[in-house]
Amino acid sequence: MDQHYPYSLPPLPYAYDALIPTIGERTLHFHHDKHFQTYVDNLNTALSDCPELQSKSLEDLLAHLDDLPAQKRTPIRNNGGGVYNHWLYFCGMKPGGSPLQGGTLAAALDKAFGSFDHWREQMRAAALGQFGSGYAWLVSEGSGAVSVLKTANQDSPLSMGLYPLLCVDIWEHAYYLDYQNRRADYVDGWFGLIDWSFVHKRYEAGRR
Repeated sequence: MDQHYPYSLPPLPYAYDALIPTIGERTLHFHHDKHFQTYVDNLNTALSDCPELQSKSLEDLLAHLDDLPAQKRTPIRNNGGGVYNHWLYFCGMKPGGSPLQGGTLAAALDKAFGSFDHWREQMRAAALGQFGSGYAWLVSEGSGAVSVLKTANQDSPLSMGLYPLLCVDIWEHAYYLDYQNRRADYVDGWFGLIDWSFVHKRYEAGRR
């Protein structure tokens, strides 16, 4: 995410009705325009009196929380994470999804999980196994190794030294209008929206 303070709400990468029937238009309006905007506003408020932090990238802030002033760590973790995580979530989808082509990411998934289907099983289990609000992630290390994890609230893998490639938002506002308590149905539908071209580009960018 190539932004610095003051942050602005990134536009939704597709039309509000483009992900129907998996994610409804009303859900995207509330999720993107209301929830995401609130995190942007709160992050700007948290940084407004810290000029020494305003030139740092959001990735830098989240990757070095322990270096921040003590009174700013929680608001930046929560709201900076909210901005970054939402940006990645929305950008990681596209209408109809796109297939995972052969290449470095496909090879990394096979090495880590044995097959694409086994990755999907572990990603689904992480999403359904997260108690309460949070995310399930596909992440990479500098070596190129990939793994799946889950986080609570708006915590970011960046704060764990990992590079986020893809996430599914499992806060209730991401799916409740469409699915009520049926989180599993939402997650199963989400797999069909993944933009693997976007994920592969992030994988290459994260290799060091």
